[in-house]
Amino acid sequence: MNIIKLSWKNIVFKPWSLVLSMVLFGLGIGLIIFLFLLNNQLQDKFDKNLAEIDLVVGAKGSPLQLILCNMYHVDAPTGNIPIQSIKPFLNPNHPLIKNVVPLSLGDSYNGYRIVGTTFDFLDLYNAELDRGEHWYHDFDVVIGSNVAKTLGLKIGDEFQSSHGLIEDPNLVHDDAHGFKVIGVLKSTGSVIDQLILTSPKSIWDVHDHQGETTDSTEDGHEGHDHAADDHDHSDHQHSAEEAFTNADLLENSERDITSLLIKFKGRNYQALNMQRSINENTDMQAATPAIEINRLYSLMGVGLDALRAIAILISFVSGLSIFISLYNSLKERKYELALMRVMGSSQAKLFSLITMEGVLLALLGFIFGFLLAHGGMELMSEVMREKYRYNFSGWIFLKEELWVFLGALIVGLIASLIPAWAAYRTDIANTLADG
Repeated sequence: MNIIKLSWKNIVFKPWSLVLSMVLFGLGIGLIIFLFLLNNQLQDKFDKNLAEIDLVVGAKGSPLQLILCNMYHVDAPTGNIPIQSIKPFLNPNHPLIKNVVPLSLGDSYNGYRIVGTTFDFLDLYNAELDRGEHWYHDFDVVIGSNVAKTLGLKIGDEFQSSHGLIEDPNLVHDDAHGFKVIGVLKSTGSVIDQLILTSPKSIWDVHDHQGETTDSTEDGHEGHDHAADDHDHSDHQHSAEEAFTNADLLENSERDITSLLIKFKGRNYQALNMQRSINENTDMQAATPAIEINRLYSLMGVGLDALRAIAILISFVSGLSIFISLYNSLKERKYELALMRVMGSSQAKLFSLITMEGVLLALLGFIFGFLLAHGGMELMSEVMREKYRYNFSGWIFLKEELWVFLGALIVGLIASLIPAWAAYRTDIANTLADG
């Protein structure tokens, strides 16, 4: 019988001891792998959605909330800002600003956010059409790949938007003009995959009509009669040459939008000072995405470091458990090991036998922890997709897991060295005499 088979028979001879060592070791390994998976995917989402945006301008409030809402679309808006206030930023000849993208938020469909913006928004994420065309016409929408996949929407489908950013049938704009899907984007792996894009004018018109029918001014938009309900979809169309641009924002200076996403021409002193100038001299707020995300990382880092420390501690304790299990087993098997020596087994073979048992225990613990981590991540990904509309997965595999695998084997090997050395030095005559 070869040494691997013999080692296997020895460790399964006491199944409860095997299960205890495997579960304890697996918990530590699983937690370490889970943290790697979570951190890797979070960082990937954060980095992809930065989109080289230098500044976000919006209403006063929490700067982190401003970034999470307008770049990652996982929080509520801090409010609206009047277009009259942002006219200087929309100047195409601005000496500091390379590009500025407006966002109008506030409505959704089945939990997916509707974003009123210009075609420049697509360039931020290098997004391209998979099929259909862009939103040249009022109430036309282009949907992200995740929206199309999850909701089963296709070109030509129509729907009514809901007020707010949560899924609630009571908030549907039933008597406002419906939206029509006219394009679907290719998957980019970024936040745009989970958005519904249209023009800011479409967002305004929905709320204008709602305000008209309820005789109220909802969300700060003043109601006026544009007779949206007396015309079909074609009455809201413009020619392809009339796609909504920043120039159209300037012509609607009495309106509000949610935010501006700004890219600088260069990072000089004036550009870097713009954030402070806006915060100190206007009723608006400016936030730098990289700074706020790093701040979020630092807040999360404390918790992740604590979990990592706990995982290492569990792994250490489980290594100690493997050592105790092997050492106790060795005491009970001294006579057996002595007989093996009499039958011709070398000291090296006994040493290898015990170390192999330690490595096998560690390997079983790693397999259990590996499955636990990936299964747990997959379960968590369902919650994340449901709550935040982000795609996480438990079925990705990282190179760091190879290092965890090697580390697990080393822990098992180290835990078995003392018992293996004791087996190596087994005194045949005394052990047999003691019977």
